[in-house]
This record gives sequence, C-alpha cells and structure tokens, in this order.
Amino acid sequence: MDSEEVAGQSEMVTIIPNGKHNEDLTVPVKTPPEDDGRYEDTEGNVAESEEFLPHTDGKKPTRFTDFEGKTSFGMSVFNLGNAIMGSGILGLAYAMANTGIILFLFLLTVVAVLSCYSIHLLLKSSGVVGIRAYEQLGYRAFGTPGKLAAGIAITLQNIGAMSSYLYIVKYEFPLVIQAFLNISGKSDEWYLNGNYLVVLVSVCVIFPLALMKQLGYLGYTSGFSLSCMVFFLCVVIYKKFQIPCPFFEFSFNTTESLNSSTGMEHSVGYQNGHTQMEADPDCSPRMFTLNSQTAYTIPILAFAFVCHPEVLPIYTELRNPTKRKMQHVSNISIAVMYTMYFLAALFGYLTFYGKVEAEMLHTYSRIDPFDTLILCVRLAVLTAVTLTVPIVLFPVRRAIQQMLFPNKAFNWLRHIAIATCLLILINLLVIFAPNILGIFGIIGATSAPCLIFIFPAIFYIRIVPTEEEPMRSTPKIMAACFAGLGVLFMIMSLSFIIIDWTTGSDNAGGGH
Repeated sequence: MDSEEVAGQSEMVTIIPNGKHNEDLTVPVKTPPEDDGRYEDTEGNVAESEEFLPHTDGKKPTRFTDFEGKTSFGMSVFNLGNAIMGSGILGLAYAMANTGIILFLFLLTVVAVLSCYSIHLLLKSSGVVGIRAYEQLGYRAFGTPGKLAAGIAITLQNIGAMSSYLYIVKYEFPLVIQAFLNISGKSDEWYLNGNYLVVLVSVCVIFPLALMKQLGYLGYTSGFSLSCMVFFLCVVIYKKFQIPCPFFEFSFNTTESLNSSTGMEHSVGYQNGHTQMEADPDCSPRMFTLNSQTAYTIPILAFAFVCHPEVLPIYTELRNPTKRKMQHVSNISIAVMYTMYFLAALFGYLTFYGKVEAEMLHTYSRIDPFDTLILCVRLAVLTAVTLTVPIVLFPVRRAIQQMLFPNKAFNWLRHIAIATCLLILINLLVIFAPNILGIFGIIGATSAPCLIFIFPAIFYIRIVPTEEEPMRSTPKIMAACFAGLGVLFMIMSLSFIIIDWTTGSDNAGGGH
C-alpha cells in the first residue's frame, strides 16, 4: 500500500472473519459518513459469505461494498414480501376467531409496526459496523454467545417454518390426489398416505433444490410462489359469498354428517329453510373474543411477520443500497403483507366463523373435497410452500455452518450433509407433530420474539457507540423498552400455552 493511500484513510480496523479474530489481517477503511447507509466490511473467509455473496476471481477479497447489487427497488420489495409470506397466512382466520375482528386488527397492526421498527434497528446496527449478517451482528455485540444465540434462533425459527410448510403437504397433498382420482371414502393406498408423500416430495423436489450452491439460483421461484398465495387470497374472498352459514359438511354418509358434524338442529334448519341459519349465534361475527386459544394469537402473528434473517442479504443485493432505501423496501413489503394477511383472515373468518380450523384449507375440504376451484387452490398452495422450503433452508444451513464450522471454506460434502440432516429432522417432526398449532405456538413464542424484538434491540444498544447515542438517549431507551416488550410477549405466550396444555382443555387442540 503506498503512502497516498495511507494518507487517505482515517483509521485502521482489525477484520474479524467468520466471528474469529485474525492477528495478521488488517485493512484500512474510511470512516463512514453519518447519514450514509453504505459501509465497508471485509469477509475474509469463503464460508462466511459464499452462500449469499459469491466471490469474484480477483486478487483482493470480496467486500460487501465490492459486491455490486443488481436487484431493483421493486424486485427487492417483491423478494422481501415473499420472505414474509408463508404458511402463517393459513392460520390467521383461526387467530381472528379467537380474538375477534377488532382485537385481531389491533394486534396485527401493532406487530406490523413493531416489525418495521425492528428492521430499522437492524439496519442501523448493520450500518455502524459494516456487517450485513445477523449472526455476525450478534458476535460484534456479545462475542461468541451472541453469535450462537442468533444462529440458534434462526435455526429454530426456520425449522418451524419448514415444518409448517411440509405439514401442509402432508394433509393437503392426499386430498388433491384423492380428488384427481375421484376416490370416495378412505383408502389405504400408499399414495394417499400423507407421511409417505411428505418424504417423497422432500426427496424428489426439495432436496435437489436445497443442494444449490447459491441462494440466488432459487430467486426465480419466489415470484411464482407469491403469485400462488395471491390466488389463494382471491379464492378465499370469492368463497365467502358462495358458502352458506352454517355450512353443510360434506360426507359420503349424509346421515352421519348431519348428526355428528353440524348437529341435527343446524342441519334441519339448513334443509328446510334459512330461519335456523339466521338464528344461529355461531354465524355472527364477534368484535372481541377472549378464551384459552387467544394465547396462540400473538405467536401466530409474530411467526407470520418474521423476515429478519433475510433482510440483510436482500440489503446486500439491493442496487445502490442505503439504509433509507432498504427501510422503504421493508415498509412497503410489510404493508402489502399486512393487507393480504388481514383480508385472508377476515374473509376466512366470515366464511366459517367459530368453526374455522387452524389450517384453513382443511376446513374447505370438509364442505366439498372435489370442488374444482378449491382443488386449484390446494395445488397453488402446495406448489408455493414446496418451493419455499429450500429458500428457508439456506439461512439455517448458513447459521449451522457459522456455529459449527466458522473458519472452514466451502465443502460440497458438508453442504450436502447439513441439508440431508435438516430434511430428515423436519420430516420426523412433521410426521409425529400432533397439529400445526403446536408448531406455530411454540416456535412463534420463542424464536420469533427473539428475532423480531429482543436481538435487534440489544444489538443496537451494544453496537451503536455511546459517543453517538448515550445510554440514556431516547433511541436507546426505546430500544431497551422494545427488548423488554419482546421478553414480555415470550413469557406471556409460553405461560398461556403451558397452562392450556396442563389443564387438559379440549380447546388446546381445537380447530384441527
């Protein structure tokens, strides 16, 4: 390095690749301007950045600022929206049935606003230290414990997400095949067994996609996945005006269905006229509802808005990235998903009211499993969630590699082995998990509050220097309160869920 370059630098920093100190690796960086969102950072090891940022063949190591993002603003909004959108949308109508319309809207709004604020904290912390990896922010704030905590939270969160996706495959794929083949009643054929189908889809579709070396190779599936969920929303709205209340449950034994499912009183009213239906209290929307299942609402909502492990990689790939520009991407994405979530929950709830199940598509199959439109919706959702699983798997594999192999270069054997172990674990969880509410409740009540509330806040407090923002400054006080709110949400949700389980209430598995 010549003298002119040295003179142009304001300070020297020691690079910490992969969360480990390197005595010999020192590079000069410029002091970042206060309002600019672009900061330099050097990742000195291939393993740390290869999955999200491919190295060039040049002589100097890849830096975030050396990587020229080519993703437009609109496409970034689309990508982050796809990261937010998941199978959580299928459980929101059930959440509304157990909170009421007004309370649900209030909670959804609060969680959406808090998610925007937490992304602001992440972007601010990322800008100060020039790091755009969640685990490395944890290392910079608290050392190895912080890195492990962030990695474990991301792993648990995304395993929960992948489990919920495959749970949908387990219960919906057999219904689709049954409708295609026009099979009446139960069948013992292996291709109608959800457990076999989950394994088959995992091996034939998800596993090959999960072996891709770069996450960017899967970006082309995002658009199709999100369009499938938009189609699902449109059908939910349409079906609200097609299905009567109380709905007449489909059964191959009509008498059994009338007596055991909808009740003789309701079925007679449905057959002989609309008088009984109009008097049915179960067909009246409720503005506020509090019961044992209300405890699941906050975890389900928190799970639905988690996108934080993907925010920083999308920020890296954004064209001409700045903190303000990425914050706008986040705000628009969350606003769009907020609208879709509320509409899906509202019209799903107004279709089935208190009889809506935690997995809403299963409720439609109780009416007519051979409905052509619902069959198309099932196919769309199955396609969307199946193609999303390998995308969600990438951050988990990256977190595991940073925790267990932080200083290792890319290795195909390890790359394949981690994906294989993850898919085996997730398949076992899906096959033996009692219901999808348990997955949403437990995972949402633990890892989601950490990723949304606690970690962004405490990372912000530790990383932003006191010279810029003293500990008693308003931003840091707000961040501390934000972390406390996350702890409160976690304790409250876990407590209600445990109480619900220990009391042996039948409502614990309601709606399944």
